[in-house]
Amino acid sequence: MTPSVLIVGAGPTGLVLALWLTKLGVKVRIVDKAAEAGTTSRAVAVQARTLEFYRQVGFADPVVNGGVQVAAGNLWVGGARVARLPLGSMGEGLSPFPFALMFGQDEHERLLASELDRLGVQVERRTELLGYEQSARAVRARLKRRDGSEEHVDAAYLAGCDGAHSIVRQVSGAEFAGGTYSGVFYVADVRAAGPAVNEEIHVDLEEADFIAAFPLKGGGRLRVVGPASWDPAARQREMTFDDVAPRASRNLGLAISSVNWFSTYRVHHRVAARFRAGRAFLLGDAAHVHSPVGGQGMNTGIGDAVNLAWKLAAVLKREAPESLLDTYEPERIRFARRLVATTDRAFTFIVKQGALARRVRTRLVPFILPIAVRTRAFRRLLFHVVSQIGVQYRHSALSRGAAGNVRGGDRLPWIELAGGKDNFEPLGSLKWQAHVYGEAAPGLAQACAELGIALHSFAWRDTMQRAGLLRGALYLVRPDGYVGLADSRGEARVLREYWDNIGRPWPR
Repeated sequence: MTPSVLIVGAGPTGLVLALWLTKLGVKVRIVDKAAEAGTTSRAVAVQARTLEFYRQVGFADPVVNGGVQVAAGNLWVGGARVARLPLGSMGEGLSPFPFALMFGQDEHERLLASELDRLGVQVERRTELLGYEQSARAVRARLKRRDGSEEHVDAAYLAGCDGAHSIVRQVSGAEFAGGTYSGVFYVADVRAAGPAVNEEIHVDLEEADFIAAFPLKGGGRLRVVGPASWDPAARQREMTFDDVAPRASRNLGLAISSVNWFSTYRVHHRVAARFRAGRAFLLGDAAHVHSPVGGQGMNTGIGDAVNLAWKLAAVLKREAPESLLDTYEPERIRFARRLVATTDRAFTFIVKQGALARRVRTRLVPFILPIAVRTRAFRRLLFHVVSQIGVQYRHSALSRGAAGNVRGGDRLPWIELAGGKDNFEPLGSLKWQAHVYGEAAPGLAQACAELGIALHSFAWRDTMQRAGLLRGALYLVRPDGYVGLADSRGEARVLREYWDNIGRPWPR
């Protein structure tokens, strides 16, 4: 099969890119140099925005059913629980997935690969990218197959989802500026008993140390993370869970019965200088890496994949000019840079040494956080940030206008409707669509019909105004659920002007 898109790397980012492109009718080939899917992983959090993307392709329910919905987070200091933070329905009214979900990346990947297999796409294991060249019309990649032979593959585009040591990035010449934190960190999958084994998140903060335990499905299973050693040289020797078990047992009261697996790693903070080089794109860890604070890494890679997938499909199917692909990098790199800076500050705060830092972590934070979480405004703000529903592309060349509190580039606000319905159901078409909340302006329905854009009108409800929508306004929604055009008067003329412009290169 000659693929339209060759995907290098079968982690969550590559798998989601393959899934979306396949659903959009694009031929893909996905390869990975590993002999099998990963059995160890740091990522456990699946954010609401990721689940919204999965719902669009009919994949949310298996992920939710496989994970644990977390009711609360707990702070520990000196072996005692000092605060409990309710998280259960923190995003109620903001998303169809208002909860925090824990689902191990290893299991997550197997589920994605199984769904792809059902659609007729198999991951080619032990197949390594050696290099590639580009022409004006295609990419020619050189692959090393499992039998040691080499193969040349032509594809319209190449997607580098091949991790922090990305060959695609190296060949592209993109710098990967940033740094590496001192110390060696660990992640372990264990079975345990104790007060911290209750399907909630538990974080212990010490002077310059931390331990976090995340619940997984399956009778007392936890994913435990923390520093293994602050000496970088510790990486040179073999470490086991026995090296860190005393602290986990003492600080969180864990009685560990078995260790399913244990792994150590270094924490980096880097962003590639560019996410595109001609017909080659960088996504996920190939484009950006950062500390695991907030459970953002895997979800950010998945966001990259969805952003690129619909654009590649539109160009390959001749529904949009190739200049549409120019919007991928500016939309995603802006968010990646901000995320890396934010997680860097948070991680530095967590591990900072000194008497003042210790007092802030172990006394001030446990005192202030429970008070803040009791306020609805703080809970909503926290959910917006952590869940990634607050990611926006207002500065994109695709984003125009404003109506109510919604601007072009914002994620479409979620609205619950009567009979268990909502305004996200039409997003399953994976196509551009027009939304009007209230009565559509004269001529808008005819303009949508002539342009081949589905028009969805929703009877006005007070919740729509509270969500920031304006009655009778036009919201032209992209295939990924972001608003491209917001027009307060809902005029057919404005829609036509915008639609005409997306047939040409967008102004810079």
